[in-house]
Amino acid sequence: MTPPLKAVTLTHVRYQKGDRVGHFLAWISLVPVFISLGGFVSHFLFRRELQGMFFALGLILSQFINEVIKTSVQQARPATCALLEMCDSHGWPSSHCQYMFFFATYLTLLSLKGLTFWHVRDNPFLHLLTWSLALLTMYSRVYLGYHTVAQVLAGTALGVFLGAVWFRIVNSVLYPYFPLIEESAFGRLLYVKDTSHISNVLKFEYDMARAERRNLSSNSKAD
Repeated sequence: MTPPLKAVTLTHVRYQKGDRVGHFLAWISLVPVFISLGGFVSHFLFRRELQGMFFALGLILSQFINEVIKTSVQQARPATCALLEMCDSHGWPSSHCQYMFFFATYLTLLSLKGLTFWHVRDNPFLHLLTWSLALLTMYSRVYLGYHTVAQVLAGTALGVFLGAVWFRIVNSVLYPYFPLIEESAFGRLLYVKDTSHISNVLKFEYDMARAERRNLSSNSKAD
């Protein structure tokens, strides 16, 4: 007898055929995947900032905590899970909501402290975009039938709490060790850096690139 098939649920989101709202919300449910793969992986490959790396580490720890709680509580998903083929996984708390509200909380605190890439304090557009995506993700998980209201509220509360706690740990406890990480064998090998002491990273890198080009041009003329 052939064993039943099981789908990879990372990008496996179902919605009712013909439901345009459901289609849109299904894409919203994939935002955590886009952030993880498109955002943090790209950040590590091209930026390697300690703030970003510890941000990503916090999200990984948050998801680990989520899995521990789900396994311990073992609360079932709503009855619609049969149509979604999700009955073999637990629903409390919602990992999507926990991820997005951790992300929104941490990024907001970074912005308020002036530690974003552009070093613009309290950017209203950034807050609007981040929290809108978080709220839409929360709504999508209930609308599409993957979670109950209680499950998404639990994920939301836990995400906000863990995001705030991890931000405090990173920027109060771990931050003084950033220079040591930069100068370590690991930091030197992978070019890990911290630019949180630079007021505007984009302008700094732009000015440095122009200065280096001028130096190369001057040296070539001198030769």
